[in-house]
Amino acid sequence: MVRPRKQFAQHWLKSDKALNAIVQAAECSTNDCILEIGPGTGILTRRLLPLIQALVAVEIDRDLCKLLVKELGNKENFLLLQGDFLELNLETNLVAFPQFQNANKVVANIPYNITGPIIEKLLGTIANPNPKPFDSIVLLIQKEVAERLYAKAGSKTFGALSVRVQYLAECELICPVPASAFYPPPKVDSAVVRLRPRQLEILANDTRRLENLVKLGFGSKRKMLRNNLQSVIDRDRLTHLLEQLEINPQARAEDISTQQWVTLANEVGSMKSEV
Repeated sequence: MVRPRKQFAQHWLKSDKALNAIVQAAECSTNDCILEIGPGTGILTRRLLPLIQALVAVEIDRDLCKLLVKELGNKENFLLLQGDFLELNLETNLVAFPQFQNANKVVANIPYNITGPIIEKLLGTIANPNPKPFDSIVLLIQKEVAERLYAKAGSKTFGALSVRVQYLAECELICPVPASAFYPPPKVDSAVVRLRPRQLEILANDTRRLENLVKLGFGSKRKMLRNNLQSVIDRDRLTHLLEQLEINPQARAEDISTQQWVTLANEVGSMKSEV
């Protein structure tokens, strides 16, 4: 019998309610090719396979891979890759498997300790977005992180991660998931979120400048933005710019929406080019 391993931060979902919510959020169709990260014992995989064209699963645990091959290896629309998703080159590994190339959706219960890196690999960064964005990404993650993903400007949970992700995707809470829904139960609650890659109405003219401003702006959350950005733009000029953009000159980083951050970065760039 395969047991959850602490080294892989394994917490296996056992709640029918949560599993149904994830499958429903994935909005599966017979044309979909789904990427599942960390299928574990395959409880979610089994629910997805009858609904879709193909599923490629990436599992790091060799013992679980043996179990999955034994129980699901005869499914024509199932492909298992053994390895670390963060280090795995999917395109290279799928060259010989045309049916499983170009996954258009992601559905996964991912480890808490590598949530950030996984999301970054799936979405890309502000400066380097994923050139082949997924139609949707449904993830079961730590509730605290989920709240940061879909947080609105002005809330305590709105931060640099919120801006970075919301620049690339629309973020939506599907449902909370209590710790009791897992075996073994983690010490914190979880939540299902759905990310839909998209473009904002106004894009950053210089994405690296935007990334840098966000990093500096949230560097000291208790300080006003005009103090955090002094290394980039003079305080008085920034105060004047904020007033022009109808942003409170005393605003802190978390008070400014993602779209306002983009506009601010573009305006700062224009001011620099005038000098």
